[in-house]
Amino acid sequence: MTANKPLLVLQLRPEDRIADSEYACFLKYGQLSAATTERFRIEEHGIPDDLRLDDYSAILVGGSPFDISTPPEKKSAAQVKVEADFRRLLQQVIELDFPFLGACSGNGLLGHYLGAGISSRYREPVGCVTLDITSEGRDDKLLQGFPPQIDVLLGHKEACDETPAGATLLMTGRACPVQMFRVGENVYATQFHPEGDAEEFALRIDVYRNHGYFAPHEAEQLVAAVSEKPTPFAQEILRRFVATYVLGVDA
Repeated sequence: MTANKPLLVLQLRPEDRIADSEYACFLKYGQLSAATTERFRIEEHGIPDDLRLDDYSAILVGGSPFDISTPPEKKSAAQVKVEADFRRLLQQVIELDFPFLGACSGNGLLGHYLGAGISSRYREPVGCVTLDITSEGRDDKLLQGFPPQIDVLLGHKEACDETPAGATLLMTGRACPVQMFRVGENVYATQFHPEGDAEEFALRIDVYRNHGYFAPHEAEQLVAAVSEKPTPFAQEILRRFVATYVLGVDA
């Protein structure tokens, strides 16, 4: 947790435009410079075997078109490797209670590692959604002082079927109950995108219009929908995580 160590950013997006834009949003809303991060795009070659957590202050994981609930025989070799590498990484993260924030796919990977079912039961279309902060969430350092409900941007084909065993549910939604949880004191996951804004989601809608998140003809309508409301509290979660664990200042 030493403040002068870089933030490890792990990305799983094969598309260069989306990966670069996601990374730019991490920097913007985390109030980071690229010099304070170390970035790995692991969608092709996985997590480096010699990666040492002691070299970093915290880990940030973004989204991906990979679906954990895809039948094993239909998963690509790249996805199989990524999932195996994350099992190895998350074992260390949980054992050390190492600062970690996984968004969307990062949420699914962590939930799956902890034994939660991952399925399409609670899938949500791309859009802006109002979520409820739980009583435990109101006491969490990343959410203290927030209003009872906040707006977030999301869109996912799968989610945790239940809160993982041993985890604390921090935020919940009507269509998808597990929206944010914490394991130990320092390991977090969100089903939504704390780095997301309307411009970023408009780009993702354009690139992913044929990936099964929505019908292609709905793209323009969805761009309008994600532009209706700002999501400052969702982005504040990312800022506080970085401030607490990377910059070493009071959030």
